[in-house]
Amino acid sequence: MMRIIHGIGYVAYILWAILTGSFTIVTRLFRTDYAEPMIVELPMRCATDLEVTLFASSITITPGTLVAAIAAGNSASPPVIFVHALFEDSEESALAGLIDMESRLLAMTRGRAPGAQPENEGDRS
Repeated sequence: MMRIIHGIGYVAYILWAILTGSFTIVTRLFRTDYAEPMIVELPMRCATDLEVTLFASSITITPGTLVAAIAAGNSASPPVIFVHALFEDSEESALAGLIDMESRLLAMTRGRAPGAQPENEGDRS
């Protein structure tokens, strides 16, 4: 049940990101400082092929962002995604947005937010 709720929330979040990204592009057309392009590197918490694919697709469908590359992980390091962000003010804000998107995606695919305890494993004292 939680996956369905998180799934609906994630779809709404992506639709909102598409709308606000489109609005940003249109409003920036009329400014002299159109873009602040940068490429950011994010070690992913996504573990499965489905999670990585959904995350990369979500980034690419959002106006102003594009997945430039994905580096495979190994037992010592997680997979890394390289994202071209066109309209972010700083690398920190770009990474914060990506981390938020990934957290919402993982809550949808895993049924809970990353790092959260499952409901049946709470305090047992």
